Order: sequence, then C-alpha cells, then structure tokens
Amino acid sequence: MNTLKTFMLMVFLMLLFMWLGYMFGGSTGMLFALVFATLINFGMYWFSDKVVLKMYRAREVTEMDHPRLYRITKSVAQKAMLPMPKVYIVPSQGPNAFATGRNPEHSAVAATEGILAMLNDDELEGVIGHEMAHIQNRDMLIGTIAATFAGAIGYIAHMAQWSAIFGGMGGRSSDDEGGGGGGMIGVLVAAIVAPIAAMLIQTAISRQREYKADAEGGRITGKYHGLATALEKLHRSPVQLKLDDRPATANLMIINPLSGRGLVSLFSTHPPVEERIKRLREMAQHPVHTGYAG
Repeated sequence: MNTLKTFMLMVFLMLLFMWLGYMFGGSTGMLFALVFATLINFGMYWFSDKVVLKMYRAREVTEMDHPRLYRITKSVAQKAMLPMPKVYIVPSQGPNAFATGRNPEHSAVAATEGILAMLNDDELEGVIGHEMAHIQNRDMLIGTIAATFAGAIGYIAHMAQWSAIFGGMGGRSSDDEGGGGGGMIGVLVAAIVAPIAAMLIQTAISRQREYKADAEGGRITGKYHGLATALEKLHRSPVQLKLDDRPATANLMIINPLSGRGLVSLFSTHPPVEERIKRLREMAQHPVHTGYAG
C-alpha cells in the first residue's frame, strides 16, 4: 500500500510539472528546467553521501573502534541480506541517525554519540533496521527523483512570476508549440500554487517512505517494540541535533529535529511520531513473517 501511494504521488508530481509547463506556455523552458534540475539533483545523488558526512564531521569507525555499533549494523545487514555499509559516528549529543549512499553497494549508516548513549541494544537495532530498510528500498533514488521534479517546478514557477510581472508571458502563444496558459492571472496563480503543491507532494512521498522503512525495519530485525521505544525516547529528548546551517538534511534523519506545528507540520518530511509508534506497536502484535534470516 505504501509503495502504491508513493507511485501515485510521483504520478501527481509529474502531472503537476506538465500542467505548470502548459500554463507557462514554454515547452523549451520546461525542458530546460527539467534538465537543469536533473543535473543538480543527480549530482547530489552521486556525491550526497560524501557531502552530508562531511557536513556533520562524521568519522568512519571499524569493529575495533566501536564494537557495539559495528556489531549491530553487521548483524542487521546480514539479516537483510545486504552488503555491509560503512559505519560512521557523528560527534553530537543530539540523538539521531541516518543512512546515505546511492545504492546498497555504496551506502553508509551514521549514528550520533547522543543516540548511542541513549538507546539500549534492542532499540539501537530497531533504528539500524529502519536505516537499512531505507538502503534496501533505494529511498535515496526515490527522493532524488521527487526532488528533481519539485526543483524543476520551482524553477519554472520562478520564471513564470518574472515573465508575468514584465508582461513577457501574458497568455497563449500561437508560435509556441505545446504552449497553453490562461492569461497573466492564470500564470501567476499557477506560479504560486504549483511550488506549494509540489512541496506538499514531495514531503508526502518522504512520509510514506518513513512508514515503509519502519515496517521493513521491523520485519528485518523483529524489533518493532525496540524501534517504537527508540522513537519515543528520541521524540522526548531535550537535546536535538542542530541543523541551523543545514535544514535541508532533516529528511535524512530517523526523526525530524525541526519542530513544527499547525500549517508548518504540513511540510514536515516525517509523519507524526505518535502515529509511527502506534503503527509499530500494532505490527508487533501481528508481525509479518518474511524470508529474512534471524
């Protein structure tokens, strides 16, 4: 069901991109925006692991450096039948964890010092299972595709706003094949509404992937209760990972360190923690048996 929802959201995002291109009336500009956004986002897809790990000053550890984290990660990787990822520790007391890398063969799992001190072994295994599920489901690729279309929509909308202001794109052009539009007002409305809708769809995709990672992580490790308790502890922690200069990386974390209520919560990349905990505890009562080892 989560996979179907993600697919439908991706379709809506592509349709929104096509609609904005039609309203803007410039098929050439639409194509340029898509190519430009694709180059940027896929560049980040290939190099984001190095960039993010460097941003957080994460250091790679071996089994000798940190036996507990390395042992748990290795065990989860074996249960999920995935290659052993590189293991990193982030020097921060804000409890959190994330996975990065373009595919299972080039992946990394990072945990902060704070989360290692806060969680017991079952809870930490549940967290690592969640991150391994992200790697297994190739969520970095899905996130990149969503970001590509959302970025292209934002770029076209920005062009539309300036064109409408200066009277360059007031309506339908007979010379512009594939062009459409509804006049200056229609262009302005599309330029304002489309980026907001794209952001909502992108964050909805991210939330669906979080639910799926919770479920898959629980199936891999069998630690539904452990992950639920871990999320509860992380949510209530008075210390949070500081993202002052890197808020765009919040979607990578197992729990969103950026607090938001009301309308702001609509743009959250993570579903409500309470709902995630509720689902995990329900799944613990009726676990789904798979072919995972362990």
